Amino acid sequence: MELIQDTADLSAYLAADEVIDHGHRVVRTTAARLAEDVADSYAYARAAYEFVRDAIPHSADTDDPRVTWRASDVLTLRTGICHAKAHALAALLRAEGIPTALCYQRLTRDDGGGHVLHGLVAVRLDGAWHRQDPRGNRPGVDARFSLDGERLAWIPDPASQEVDHPVLYAAPHPAVVGALRAARDRAHLWRTLPGGPADGAALRGLP
Repeated sequence: MELIQDTADLSAYLAADEVIDHGHRVVRTTAARLAEDVADSYAYARAAYEFVRDAIPHSADTDDPRVTWRASDVLTLRTGICHAKAHALAALLRAEGIPTALCYQRLTRDDGGGHVLHGLVAVRLDGAWHRQDPRGNRPGVDARFSLDGERLAWIPDPASQEVDHPVLYAAPHPAVVGALRAARDRAHLWRTLPGGPADGAALRGLP
């Protein structure tokens, strides 16, 4: 799949905002700690990925009702769904000067009742974009950091109207952020997360 930048300016993929708040003390402190014993950007990116994947549990796996969405809160509270964990990883990578995008897949809900957007990131290393999924592994899910072929948590099934969306967004999609911010708890969030279009198009038309 050809990945498509949302903007030609790579500086947009290094920016901080209210969600990817990589100027926050907890983000800077965590990034500095992860960077202490690594030799280069590749090693740092891998260390940051594995930290978010393994040290911050996916809230569905731990049955944690709390909803996080801001990167600094995800790192502080050590919980979040896929989107929250993607925001945290993007913040850690951008904090060390690695351009990072947000990207999305349309997947079938666990209960089979429709579809939901799944959030992941893409890192810019060696002159190319590489998607990484920090969701967190569990039985049946074995995502790995890789620049040599994707090792994502999920491979969309077109027969089930699942889709890889090719656009790499410089900022989290507002429909996703809106659902996260409005959710009273994770159960409420599960009912309100958007599903996304089924044709692989950009997500700008989401309500």
